[in-house]
Amino acid sequence: MSLQLISLGSGSNGNATLVRVNDTLLLIDAGFSAKIIAERLATIGVSPQDLAAILVSHEHSDHVKGVSVLARKFQTPVWMTRGTHRRLKDKNIPVLEYFHPHGSFCIGDSKITPFPIPHDAAEPCQFIISDGQRRFAIATDMGCVTPYVSELLTGVDALLLEANYDGEMLRNGRYPYALQSRIDGRYGHLSNEQSAQVAASIEHPGLQQLLLGHLSENNNTPHCALGSVANRLQRGADNVSVLNRAAVSEWFEVV
Repeated sequence: MSLQLISLGSGSNGNATLVRVNDTLLLIDAGFSAKIIAERLATIGVSPQDLAAILVSHEHSDHVKGVSVLARKFQTPVWMTRGTHRRLKDKNIPVLEYFHPHGSFCIGDSKITPFPIPHDAAEPCQFIISDGQRRFAIATDMGCVTPYVSELLTGVDALLLEANYDGEMLRNGRYPYALQSRIDGRYGHLSNEQSAQVAASIEHPGLQQLLLGHLSENNNTPHCALGSVANRLQRGADNVSVLNRAAVSEWFEVV
């Protein structure tokens, strides 16, 4: 069995993660235009027609911008919760499947375990993708990490963890108070410090890859995010990577 992942971009302006489980390709969110996603896939030798499915975490534009167009153009099956679909602006999706946030399902060689997250969306969730032996989790767009989410993340082999903002940069930045409150509220996003706490609490020798993503363009820097998290880990910065907001990453393999 084989499990690989690559980011097509991860930040407040757009998010898309490609996961390969053997011959099954899953796109987790499509927060860039369909054109940009197709172009970025082409740089790694993948066509949108190769996708087995698009999994949607929630309806915010930085996660769904290209979903419906990709689905129509390439007849790609799209999976989401009913709550997310109700809030989706472009509902014209030819092949639509629903999942329950507490119910696992399989697509090709992959097993997907969604889990609910505290975020200001209709029915938001994130995912654990497994090849039957290894598990890769995405944990972004959360204002806090609930005990349930923490339990699910324990023991994963790879993790894409949100490090959205630096608290001082947010407080001293140009965002109005209401937006600051939304970002650092219980249904907003994880700060560098929160991310560091989560990473330290679930760190174990078998955690092969820790990827920091969904960084704010205005309230964070890769150096700040990496420093905050690495300082709390026994491994330091070893096998910890910060994903680029607007560029394709390297392939990360989970063995």
